Amino acid sequence: MSLEKPNEIGLLEGIATTRAIRRYTAEPVSDEDLAAILFAATRAPSGSNRQPWRFIVLRDDENSRRAKSLLGEMARRMWKFKRSNEGYDEGSGLRPDSRKARMARNMEHFAQHFAESPVVILPCYLRYREPGHYEGGSIFPCCQNLLLAARALGLGGVMTGFQSGVEKELKELLGIPEKVVLSAAIPLGHPAGSHGPVRRRPLREFVYEGHWGETPEWAIDPPGTQHAQAGPPGHRNVV
Repeated sequence: MSLEKPNEIGLLEGIATTRAIRRYTAEPVSDEDLAAILFAATRAPSGSNRQPWRFIVLRDDENSRRAKSLLGEMARRMWKFKRSNEGYDEGSGLRPDSRKARMARNMEHFAQHFAESPVVILPCYLRYREPGHYEGGSIFPCCQNLLLAARALGLGGVMTGFQSGVEKELKELLGIPEKVVLSAAIPLGHPAGSHGPVRRRPLREFVYEGHWGETPEWAIDPPGTQHAQAGPPGHRNVV
């Protein structure tokens, strides 16, 4: 099994260009690509190397369609709340060409068409001790591996929490044991668009050396890095 493609990209480039992809073509995802993506996911680290994960792949069988329909309904409900609660239709959101308005259109399309995603993967955490805040450390790294592998193969996806609102129904439908935790819902497909450099705030706002608030001179972004405006406006006064 190999992740190599004619247009193979380097690891660092892949990390810097793996965008959240929310629009997909109707082209199916091949068995070979799914196997390669999930192989990469299972190479992730976990506490004591317990590998406490399983993956349910939803494609086009009856159970999968019903599960994706449940997730699609929850996607619409959660986006409707977020859109209202975070003022997506206020301020700059009223300008059709603003980033806020474009994001709203993107999310609206995503929520309305979630159930049509060619593939949805449910990463499941096998809980082996009492619940705690540390559980994500043994499941989320494999989710990121999964998305990076999809990027390497020309596919795309995004990690969502839509499963959280319908976990009981999904467990009943899919026969998932009670102690198993549905940790995410990740749609995958061939992008109806493209990957590209992600936008984040400058590196200097995130890195300190030796003492809180002391930014080292070497904390410099690579040439041509594009920055986001989202997030806290300053870094030294964050507590």
